[in-house]
Amino acid sequence: MGDIEDAIDRADREVFTREPPRALKARINFLMGRLKTTRAVAAELGVSQRSVERYRTGARKTPPKAIADRIEAAVRSRWQPLVRNRRRKQAADRTGITVETRARFGYTAPIGTTDDGRMRRLTVHLPPTYAQRLFDAQQRGAGDRELRAIVAEGLQETYFKDGGTRAETLGVEFTDIDYIDVSY
Repeated sequence: MGDIEDAIDRADREVFTREPPRALKARINFLMGRLKTTRAVAAELGVSQRSVERYRTGARKTPPKAIADRIEAAVRSRWQPLVRNRRRKQAADRTGITVETRARFGYTAPIGTTDDGRMRRLTVHLPPTYAQRLFDAQQRGAGDRELRAIVAEGLQETYFKDGGTRAETLGVEFTDIDYIDVSY
């Protein structure tokens, strides 16, 4: 996963109204409720059906780290999908997203102005159209480069061009991301 995709995933987790189950047995039971069979859960986690049965009964309480991570990822991806989808829809239709980042911004600008990139810390609220484009791109499996381009365009139009009221020929490059956080 890339920087922006991780930031979107963190934002998804922040919208949970309840925390997902913590105990191994509760997590396995949750997955059983969603996937219906021990075979389906085993296939999802990449373990044997018997291992799932042991986790479920409590006969085995500590899976290896790699399997524990897969269990956590499987639970989180299925936890409160209605809440997550409702918040994404609201961001894409009405509220937009807020991007906080520290990154290097370089410019292509007219002669006589500086185009040297420099590190900036920005917190910018992007309109719903950029939220929709970002979510759509993530849903279809776009890479970090495409997601970064959408965020860069949103920052360029909203922050640097101030919605079209200035610097109309300015082009912004968004590189060397120190950190990025997305909220909605």
